[in-house]
Amino acid sequence: MGKATGAEAVPIAADKLLSGTPVTRTWVHYEEPGGKLAAGQWEASVGKWRINYAEWEYVVMISGRCIVSGDDGTVIHAGPGDCFVIEPGFAGTWEVLEAMRKHWVIEDRPT
Repeated sequence: MGKATGAEAVPIAADKLLSGTPVTRTWVHYEEPGGKLAAGQWEASVGKWRINYAEWEYVVMISGRCIVSGDDGTVIHAGPGDCFVIEPGFAGTWEVLEAMRKHWVIEDRPT
């Protein structure tokens, strides 16, 4: 895996934004030819926004701190070294408390 540099900064869409002015960057280090499995790194600046997942995501936090809160009452507090999974159908908020970076693996498969 090469060093993750040069990803374009993308602001969170206005219709999802709840607070702050967060900007994200995504690096894709692997993508399965069929497009159902991918892995890479992602970073975000401080802010809070709505999320809705249609895929599986495995997360390993590299740096920073966040809170992922589900509409179902699930709350995940994560910081460096923490790992968690978000399942398809998860809806809620992603709040970055301290600029963060994560490793991610996403699988888009039928549930």
